[in-house]
Amino acid sequence: MAAVEEKESPHIVLFPFLAHGHVPAFLRLAALLSARRPGLDVTLVSTPHILGSLSLPPDASRLRLRAIPFSPADHGLPPGAHTLADVQLHQFVPFFLASESLRPAFEEFVSGIGSPVCIVADAFLAWTADVARARGASHAVFFPGGAFGNAVLFSVREHLPHARTEADEFPLLDFPDVVLHRTQIPWYILTTTEANPYTAFFRRVIASCRKTDALLVNTVQELEPYGLDMLRRSLCAQTWPIGPVLAAPTPSGSRDDASIIQWLDTHPPRSVLYISFGSQNSINADQMKELALGLEASGRPFLWALRPPLGFDPKDGFKPEWLPDGFEERAARARSGLLVRGWAPQVRVLAHPSTGAFLSHCGWNSILESLSHGVPLIGWPLGAEQFFNAKLVVEWGVCVEVARGNMESSAVEKEKVAEAVRTVIGETATGEEMRRKAAAIARTLGAAWEAPGGSAAESLEAFMVSVETFVR
Repeated sequence: MAAVEEKESPHIVLFPFLAHGHVPAFLRLAALLSARRPGLDVTLVSTPHILGSLSLPPDASRLRLRAIPFSPADHGLPPGAHTLADVQLHQFVPFFLASESLRPAFEEFVSGIGSPVCIVADAFLAWTADVARARGASHAVFFPGGAFGNAVLFSVREHLPHARTEADEFPLLDFPDVVLHRTQIPWYILTTTEANPYTAFFRRVIASCRKTDALLVNTVQELEPYGLDMLRRSLCAQTWPIGPVLAAPTPSGSRDDASIIQWLDTHPPRSVLYISFGSQNSINADQMKELALGLEASGRPFLWALRPPLGFDPKDGFKPEWLPDGFEERAARARSGLLVRGWAPQVRVLAHPSTGAFLSHCGWNSILESLSHGVPLIGWPLGAEQFFNAKLVVEWGVCVEVARGNMESSAVEKEKVAEAVRTVIGETATGEEMRRKAAAIARTLGAAWEAPGGSAAESLEAFMVSVETFVR
């Protein structure tokens, strides 16, 4: 009897974009793939700078790392601009364009893999679909963000609907039941034109995404059925909702982390507002002062992870004049506020019983981390798909939007901030309903990875089977 031919498992190559909000999700995806297929070859590709900064989670011990060269200075960028967080807003387009220079080294690496290959790439690196086709490999785009936010953002970037009308509100061309307001369009898209290199780059991204075999989305089927359908119709590919894919909590150990948790321990349950605008953005100086005055007027305790205002280099530190006179001292004396310079242990803060709400820029990771712990949101979107993420969670009934954007024209009022904080954290009917809905979403997010039957677990398994079938 002839021996049964043994099928070779595919080598999964993961390629995240050069941004802090994207790499952790790819790391977690690598761990999930390895857990479901022990012995599977998984390689994460990035630049030496990014790979050198990684702390691998324990469950990613089999993950291989592959560095490919990237020289920011060759593209007119500062020599230290290794990630999107290292550049100013006016340098975003050159940085995105520079990322296309990674292609030759990536092609060389993939061509040297002897076994069958599946490339899982960031949407911003969707040109890898052409590399996959040339190699005879399967390909997937992984969205660390949500379905609705990305579908709307792609539609806006492709069709520029705001440029086709003088009205403040307008429907999307391909999804006319979605109506946007001009204030929900990031300023750098609002001011762009058909001939702008920014427009041209993202249209290349969208065209490349339409060449992929599959879309992996960091969301849950039960929460985003409509958004997933929008994304599928827009990019013409099978969608696999595999969320929540969240980075593992950072181990505690620093003295600063311990003091933050100790401060939270001194407050009653659900009483503290946590504030953070993410790892690479901030509000402007005037908005920062107005927010501070609103927090003080609310009378509720707060924990604020502070970055310098928009336009200032975080490496230069935080200056007292960016806050109202005596603000930090008053908060410290009354133990009503704790200001943290830079980074705070966000997952641990959101998991703490005293945290009652999260004032957030509505980045998708922050939304998932907050709702995974049943913590409702106060939204202040600043860029990209954050405006559309905020629209979604407001519709879910777990968010009150308090402001939009960080330009000089973006309005924020201390009275509105104070009212929102008191509403969401206070013993109000609205606050109670938001907490109830956030708790229900937390249960849905948790159930997605339960075995057997969890929707995310089944979706990831179905994707892996499709990859293995492609190899055969």
